[in-house]
Amino acid sequence: MEVPKVPRAPWGGFPDTIIVAEEGPIKQHPAYGPAKTGDVAASKELAAAFALPDVVAQLKDLVGEIGQMLVPVHAIEDQGINRIPAAFAELLAERMGLDVAEDIVQANVVSHTGSSGWGRIARPPVFDGPVKAGHDYILVDDFVGQGGTLANLRGLLVSGGATVSGAITLTGKNYSAKLTLDLITLQRLREKHGPELEIWWQETFGYGLACLTESEARYLIRAEDADTIRTKLLEAGS
Repeated sequence: MEVPKVPRAPWGGFPDTIIVAEEGPIKQHPAYGPAKTGDVAASKELAAAFALPDVVAQLKDLVGEIGQMLVPVHAIEDQGINRIPAAFAELLAERMGLDVAEDIVQANVVSHTGSSGWGRIARPPVFDGPVKAGHDYILVDDFVGQGGTLANLRGLLVSGGATVSGAITLTGKNYSAKLTLDLITLQRLREKHGPELEIWWQETFGYGLACLTESEARYLIRAEDADTIRTKLLEAGS
């Protein structure tokens, strides 16, 4: 399995992701389908429908007085470029007087829509673009599931000398808001699957188990053994 190596960083005290709304109202909105396939007007309509004043206030509480830049996930999907994160970031930036980093983009197609958790891990999105060292960023996406996309985008920024203060998404699973890997979860993962998994993981993905998200680690814990994990990922990545 040839997996692109992605930079990731340990989580530290990274705050929970702000999730604006439940999946139902977002996906049932008439602008959602066109927005996911690149319709700019539909993306702006969708973002405006859910970026209410209380959402902006919640984000202001997170960023404080620091002049962050909002960096949206420019996701390339089978149907086209998902414009929702960019439209959401632009609207938030306008209301908060912030800038948007528009030149950091996803460099590969991962086809995660409808994918299993194994597929999401085995086909990681890779991001590229100029990172402003010393700047502080807020991640913006339309959805958070296992959190791997946000983790990879954050990894690029941190590896480039920037800091990342938080993340906000239009929707996602409530249990996925916590990206930071709990030390107890990490210990359970290591105890169940042994040191061989961590060695293989570092060689395959380019980062250690401590850089997994909480949801990713819990997903791996449910596997029977380390061989099952390797087999499932090899199948999903082929």
